[in-house]
Amino acid sequence: SLSPRSISVKMAQRVTYRRRLSYKTKSNKVRLIKTPGGKLAYLHIKKTAVAPKCGDCGTKLPGIPALRPVEYARISKPKKSVTRAYGGSRCSHCVRTRIVRAFLIEEQKVVKRVIQAQKGRK
Repeated sequence: SLSPRSISVKMAQRVTYRRRLSYKTKSNKVRLIKTPGGKLAYLHIKKTAVAPKCGDCGTKLPGIPALRPVEYARISKPKKSVTRAYGGSRCSHCVRTRIVRAFLIEEQKVVKRVIQAQKGRK
């Protein structure tokens, strides 16, 4: 039979967090990596960014990068918006429907005024 000395069991390496936060939270996600020296170490992972969405329909806004809030402060203003009315806040489809709706409401008001003017003449 096998004696305890003949079996060489390799113990798993202990790995500790590199930062002060010692709990397994959403902001403390890690990945195991092997360093060039052959040791195991934790690599802290950044949170994935969520793309900005249209305030009306909720679709992702094209032309605006998905970044973390701090990174938005670092990039220039043209990269955070689109050169259009409501650019960076609403998608093109929702802007179009808003403009058409406003135009039709104004047209309806004009039609009402014309009808009232015709009734006043009679």
